[in-house]
Amino acid sequence: MNYKIAILPGDGIGKEVTDCGVNVLKFVADRFGYDFQFEYGLIGHAAIEKTGVPLPEETLNLCQNADAILLGAVGHPMYDKNPSLNVRPEQGLLKVRKELGLYTNIRPIKIFDELIAASSLKPEVLRGADILFFRELTGGIYFGDRNSNSKAAFDTMSYSKEEVQRIVTKAFKAAKNRRGRLHSIDKANVLDSSRLWRSVVQELAVEFPEVEVIHMYVDNAAMQLIRDPKQFDVVVTGNMFGDILTDEASQIAGSLGMLPSASVGDRVGLYEPVHGSAPDIAGKNIANPLATILSTALMLDNSFEMKEASQCVIRAVEAILKKGFRTLDTADESTEPDKILGTNEIGMKVLKALEAKTPVSNLN
Repeated sequence: MNYKIAILPGDGIGKEVTDCGVNVLKFVADRFGYDFQFEYGLIGHAAIEKTGVPLPEETLNLCQNADAILLGAVGHPMYDKNPSLNVRPEQGLLKVRKELGLYTNIRPIKIFDELIAASSLKPEVLRGADILFFRELTGGIYFGDRNSNSKAAFDTMSYSKEEVQRIVTKAFKAAKNRRGRLHSIDKANVLDSSRLWRSVVQELAVEFPEVEVIHMYVDNAAMQLIRDPKQFDVVVTGNMFGDILTDEASQIAGSLGMLPSASVGDRVGLYEPVHGSAPDIAGKNIANPLATILSTALMLDNSFEMKEASQCVIRAVEAILKKGFRTLDTADESTEPDKILGTNEIGMKVLKALEAKTPVSNLN
């Protein structure tokens, strides 16, 4: 099988973590007899520096002709210090999502038992939490009409029925194949767009009688995620609500460095870690590449239907965690100092676990 994978390292630690992801994909290709072709493109601040735009046409064409995309991260401090800049790295990410029709962001939030201590939440609250978020990605307030002047500004949250139907259908199908529970998050007591959202969910629920549907206001959902995360199975929500809730849910996993994500539509999928570009640690070999490596597992499963290969990658990550290996962001006072590893070293441990017939053993 021959697949073309576009690699967009982006900014900050993006190159370091995507290098680890590419190494894992190369190993999987060799082990399972696949042929992955990797082609690189610019996006974000790196693209602005070289071309003046955050998403060059060359990169967009590369993505349009790829079978899957692996992204690092976009962002740079200079834009945070000057919000008035009209050309910004994040515009590249928003544009690629829009142009490729990547309307669904899938974020698994699963606690690795070995990392429970890395979270600020109590172990008894966390243990067993396993949530799959479906965040709408190309509509809502981030893409609605907007305007501003020196005295006022507005942003419009707008959804069509079709936009809601397509992502909610994906969420229902996922819930049907998991534990059969779907939480739909909205603000239907205040927003007309949320009332449309809720009505579409109720219409589609008739087609999935085996799935329990629970409607929840977003403010309550924010509280419930911390109070009792185990109550959630599949969660579906709009763009802005999903952006906020999934970052909040990162505390369940203990670190943003452990959270993969997939942005999918009806053809190509884009896979990326949830964390940002972290320019303050770029080039220091201390970034956590495991979210990117877990994103390659999502790619293997969702884009290529290579479920065995995907599970091998996930088990390899679990194996090194069971052996006590950590990056700086997931270490705690109980971590042995010689098991706190850098970006490249933890990436090599994953490869070694993949090589082992019994990955948990023989990792020292």
